[in-house]
Amino acid sequence: MSWESSAEYYRLLNEEVRRRLGGHHCAPSLLLTVDFAEIEAMQRAGDWAGAGRRLARAARTLETGGAQMVLLCTNTMHKVADVIEADIGVPFVHIVDATAARIVEAGHRTVGLLATRFTMEMDFYRSRMRQHGVRLVVPEEPDRALVHDVIYQELTQSRIEDSSRRQYQRIIADLAERGAEAVILGCTEITLLIGADDSPIPVFDSTRIHVEHAVDLALG
Repeated sequence: MSWESSAEYYRLLNEEVRRRLGGHHCAPSLLLTVDFAEIEAMQRAGDWAGAGRRLARAARTLETGGAQMVLLCTNTMHKVADVIEADIGVPFVHIVDATAARIVEAGHRTVGLLATRFTMEMDFYRSRMRQHGVRLVVPEEPDRALVHDVIYQELTQSRIEDSSRRQYQRIIADLAERGAEAVILGCTEITLLIGADDSPIPVFDSTRIHVEHAVDLALG
């Protein structure tokens, strides 16, 4: 939900279109940035209904502006994806479906999840993955708190700390020991901190996967 991950989406989207089409091609797009402070306050207050209405309004604005599909550049706020999807007339590209499809294609069934506390602990993400036959393993406490705090106190504030990278590496190794065959970077800011080289098991970067799936759909 932060501008840090929105900027990453914009970069990846245009790089992927240029990679596929070549030359000076880029992705015709509309970017609507919602004030993250507003959404974060709603998250802390548990006002998911209010957040859903706010994001649905943003999606309608994009549709009115000519968008032919909508991406929500955050895993956590997919908790209110149904509200957004019901309020627009163009396709909503769901990040969990895209990520799950890539995991299943790779032959994995039990995967670790690094994400915000909301995404790791609430059922909206887990149940959607389960529909695709994917079982999630999440860090133990207090590692869930550590993962969450790094996202909110560092990554969404443009802070990239080597000490936090080492902690994430340790947590991924623990997930692997507990049976995870791969790990999902299930917060769109985590890609700023770690990548495939930081993990002993395959990494599924939900940010990049979401973008690549959207480009697939856009280019037919």
